[in-house]
Amino acid sequence: MEDSARDDRELIFFCPDVTDATTLKRVRQFQDHGYPVTVFGFRRERYNRDYAPSWPYVPLGGTTDGRYGQRLRALLRALPAILANRRRMRHTAIFYARNIDQLILALIARPLARSRAPIAYEVLDIPPILTGRGAQSRMLRAIERYCLKKVHVLVVSSPGFHRNYYEAIQNYGGDWFLLENKLHPSIRQAPTATPEVRVVARARRAERRWVVGYFGLIRGDDTFDLMTRLAERLRDRVVFKFRGVLTTVDERKFKVALDRHENMVYEGPYVPHQDLGRLYGDVDFAWALDLEHIDHNSRWLLPCRFYEAGFFGVPCLAVRGFEVGERVERLGIGWTFREPLEEALVRFFETLDPAEYEARRSRVAAMPESEFVAGDDIAGLCAWFGDHRKAEDGTVDAVSESCVASNDLAGHVPTVSSRTVSG
Repeated sequence: MEDSARDDRELIFFCPDVTDATTLKRVRQFQDHGYPVTVFGFRRERYNRDYAPSWPYVPLGGTTDGRYGQRLRALLRALPAILANRRRMRHTAIFYARNIDQLILALIARPLARSRAPIAYEVLDIPPILTGRGAQSRMLRAIERYCLKKVHVLVVSSPGFHRNYYEAIQNYGGDWFLLENKLHPSIRQAPTATPEVRVVARARRAERRWVVGYFGLIRGDDTFDLMTRLAERLRDRVVFKFRGVLTTVDERKFKVALDRHENMVYEGPYVPHQDLGRLYGDVDFAWALDLEHIDHNSRWLLPCRFYEAGFFGVPCLAVRGFEVGERVERLGIGWTFREPLEEALVRFFETLDPAEYEARRSRVAAMPESEFVAGDDIAGLCAWFGDHRKAEDGTVDAVSESCVASNDLAGHVPTVSSRTVSG
């Protein structure tokens, strides 16, 4: 397509996995707010493998989560695709990059395209390599710190990431925006559990046979080991139901545990968004205790399952003192536990009164939908994009104006400086 025919509101999205549920959600959100989106993306063979994007897509190859040497080689192999598509990026409105790999590509693409469009850097997790003490970790932090100087806005899914890592460790003082892992508004049309399933669930609660759901990316040996020990000790009280794909849990260990414990059930992968209503309609609790990286990422994140469970009226179980635990406690929509976690959870399930549970579940159901479904947050980010473009064009000093205005959307987000553009 000729440069003159391209839409100058186009958003170029660099992503690590075009099949990932958050990629699909983010593309749709930007489209909802008037941005034609072209995705430059890799694939990771985890789930949703047969998904074929309906939006313009430039394939960059395949990568594997956690294998940084392979990901570096994949970045180098992606450069010809960036070079070949530099003209189509010339009039883009925004370069949007998720994780450090994609940010590097965006920083390469921008000058190649001779573009002045701002770069947004989105972070949904802080991988352990960024918080380590070794030479490789220090080098990667230095690379990210350099890249952050070129970024126009940092987008994080949890305030804990900004507070504990970008502000405290990377000394980032630029604009940042909180864009939580909330559900796309289309979740309102998702199929839900049938009335028959709900009747069975209520009867089960009366019998004290609780069902705990762990849906999504099943990760962390320490997390799974804790669930296995609980299944052993609570055979007559709790069923653990898994749906999704294994990531950092050993497949053989997972199968052995399920074979040994009849109250640990795996029902395979699921279709993101489409199947969530049925999944949560058949459980009493959502497992939100992530113990994979308790000193950093697990402690700071707000996981997708928190929002999914909240929307479908299911209380969460979380670790006290973690970011998600503090949110659960503040809203009063679940239970939190401190160490020793195993003993605390056993005691909880052995003494939980169904009436107490129903009262807590009613509180979840009464929460405003805006706690779990995206709304003004993505609109605020898109407004920042528009204002920044006006400022670049020299029309108005719109960036500072948008920073002040967007603080009105901050809600529970702490204002860290006049440059905060939290949604």
